[in-house]
Amino acid sequence: MNQRGTKRIKRGTKRTMNDRLRPVGVMDSGVGGISVLKKAVEIMPYEDFIYYGDSANAPYGTRTTEDIKDHTFLVAEKLRAMGIKALCVACNTATAAAIKDLRAAYRDMPVIGIEPAVKPAALSTRGGTIIVMATPMTIRQNKFNDLLRTYDKDARIIPLPCEGLMEMVENWSDDKAPLMEYLDMKLKPVLRDDTETIVLGCTHYPFIKRELREYLGDRDIALIDGSEGTARQIRRRLIEEGLLNEEDRTGTVTILNSSDDPKMIDISRKLFDMEIQD
Repeated sequence: MNQRGTKRIKRGTKRTMNDRLRPVGVMDSGVGGISVLKKAVEIMPYEDFIYYGDSANAPYGTRTTEDIKDHTFLVAEKLRAMGIKALCVACNTATAAAIKDLRAAYRDMPVIGIEPAVKPAALSTRGGTIIVMATPMTIRQNKFNDLLRTYDKDARIIPLPCEGLMEMVENWSDDKAPLMEYLDMKLKPVLRDDTETIVLGCTHYPFIKRELREYLGDRDIALIDGSEGTARQIRRRLIEEGLLNEEDRTGTVTILNSSDDPKMIDISRKLFDMEIQD
């Protein structure tokens, strides 16, 4: 694994216009991180963004921790070579496996991760059950289990490994029948009368909110994810480092993918243009 040590930039270091005009890099194991990208563009419209989806090596959630770290660093190096000023790891699995090592290696720029929105779900609990849908690897990671231990005293939390769901989003189809069957298989055994929140613990999952709402019917269950919180953290870190671009300009969005299949770019752009249901 290539972990290049760099000197940490001292807080208060004078930044130039060129520093502020460099793009923000956003990465994911596939197309799911587009949900974070959409929020980031909404919150920081003057910024340029480069999104890199590693669909050629997806899913990360079935790989070993060391393998996930290796692939995450390879993508990070590609984005670094493109001159990014900050890196957002918009993948719960990659964050859990690699964020500590990334921050140690890239001390010259902000490195922002994402985690399942367990904290806001637990802090707003009404005493009911919280279901956390996530990839099997995310649920196995120590970082996720530390998060659960922090908040399980405040709420009843059920982790739900959703193997294969990420791939359904990656292979987007207008035929929603298989997805609805999958949701029934996964959710029916764990849904309770007191279920109050479902945490979408993978950046792919916000794109199926509409189908989840349809499946849940008239149940009063909140669906939350970490995309907005992560986007706001990117902005906070850019401000702290004097890197936020506040020029009145139209930012650009570049979408790249490691897969040779051109449909991955098409799917990415379709998801970027899609309205995500609240």
